[in-house]
Amino acid sequence: MTRPKLDPTALEEALEKLEGWELAEDGASIQKRFVFADFSEAFAFMTRAALAAEKLNHHPDWSNVYKTVDVVLSTHDADGLTELDLKLAAAMNRFARI
Repeated sequence: MTRPKLDPTALEEALEKLEGWELAEDGASIQKRFVFADFSEAFAFMTRAALAAEKLNHHPDWSNVYKTVDVVLSTHDADGLTELDLKLAAAMNRFARI
């Protein structure tokens, strides 16, 4: 099922509420760098995020080096950003505060 892309106004409003997330240079994805105390905290965050992503059937592009997790979200079948990206970004922000 293809989801509708967010219009620019809705995206701008959503990003104001999503602490630390920014529009990527491509204009079709959002990105954030999460930095934790150590590898264990970073890995625990990724585990929580992976379970949420699986429930949403929406999977991030991400990388992990020691205590840093870089995340890029986009809805590939919509060629841009959808509500799924915002939901997963919000969940990731919650998990990072645990």
